[in-house]
Amino acid sequence: MSDYSEAEQWERAKVWLRENAIWIVAGLAIGGLGLAGWRWYQERLDTRSETASARYDEMLQALQRSDTTRGLTLVEEINREYGSSPYAALATLMAARVHVDANELDKAATSLKSVMDTANDDEIRMIARMRYARVQSAQGKYDDAIATLNVTEPGEFSTRLADVRGDILLAKGDRDGALREYLAARQGENEGRIDVEMLDLKIRDLGGTPPAAAEES
Repeated sequence: MSDYSEAEQWERAKVWLRENAIWIVAGLAIGGLGLAGWRWYQERLDTRSETASARYDEMLQALQRSDTTRGLTLVEEINREYGSSPYAALATLMAARVHVDANELDKAATSLKSVMDTANDDEIRMIARMRYARVQSAQGKYDDAIATLNVTEPGEFSTRLADVRGDILLAKGDRDGALREYLAARQGENEGRIDVEMLDLKIRDLGGTPPAAAEES
């Protein structure tokens, strides 16, 4: 049984409420501000994403009409203002393509390596890695290109990596190594990942026999 009567307990409760009212109100206010802040943050993210998407579309249109100056300016803007969005990495990939077309391989390599190292999306990083390796190969850095493609867990990209390795080894003059990579790529799960007909052509050009042709014979 309590040492205090009901009236005394009520008086003690009122005293406690008076002493702690400011903290109770503050706690409720903070909770309300937190919810409002979260909603504001989500709305801001949505708005920034929409703006980044619009800038990306504008960049694509500029490049399609061969206005590379405007296109590359927009790439810089997207990276500066929306660097944490996927559009920054995608825009940088497009910039690298522009540099390759202009034979500015050093600039292309810099762009692709930045995406490979910093993009938030695993697939985008892997695409950048393969394109970076191709640029390195075009620069004559064959061993560096092969090292770039050395991935511990390639997952669904294993066949595409093998195909790119084959192209690099062929450019280096290693026909046997290229054929091995092409055959490895051909024997993997390729549906929708690589051009099988082109891969078979590469294999035949090197004196090999694609697995499908072997089964038919």
